[in-house]
Amino acid sequence: AGRFTREIVPVGGRTDDQRPRVLRPQSLARLPAAFVPGGTVTAGNSSPVSDGAAAVAVVPERLRAAAGLPGLRLLAGAVAGCDPALPGWGPVPAVRRVLRRTGADLEKVAAVEIVEAFAAQVLAVTDALGLDPLGADAGRVCADGGALALGHPWGASGAVVVTRLFSRLLGAPSGTLGLAAVAVGGGLGIAALFEVV
Repeated sequence: AGRFTREIVPVGGRTDDQRPRVLRPQSLARLPAAFVPGGTVTAGNSSPVSDGAAAVAVVPERLRAAAGLPGLRLLAGAVAGCDPALPGWGPVPAVRRVLRRTGADLEKVAAVEIVEAFAAQVLAVTDALGLDPLGADAGRVCADGGALALGHPWGASGAVVVTRLFSRLLGAPSGTLGLAAVAVGGGLGIAALFEVV
């Protein structure tokens, strides 16, 4: 409780979400495949389409410093495409491009946030990048949950994932690295590497 307090600004209207709270493995196992007969993607391992919004202020360093506020500096960003038949794979070439541009080593990145619509995509992307979100990298990769747990606010995913990253890195020493990545459909992926200032 309270993990997201710094990120949430109350607005009028509904404050609950559409997610069912009681999930049983037996119920999840009975869900039909969503796309192809016998497939493994179901409503139980897919993120919900959620209401959500985020705001990210991009300001000159001198203004941020004068205000005495914490911040992140964008080191590099990349958009990459891959075969549209591989939905959700786009973050892999985008992350690799960002790391190449900066010369950064993924092992030196303290926090990684990846927005994906389906659990299998997250696992495929992290596996391709050499990350183990269920083991050694559990504290680095989507440590507070990814899109399955937190929702997938279409049209706001990029700002939401950067806000999530900023919140996780708040209070970290200057120079600490964070990586944000999003699969945006049609084989596209976006990634950005930030450092704490």
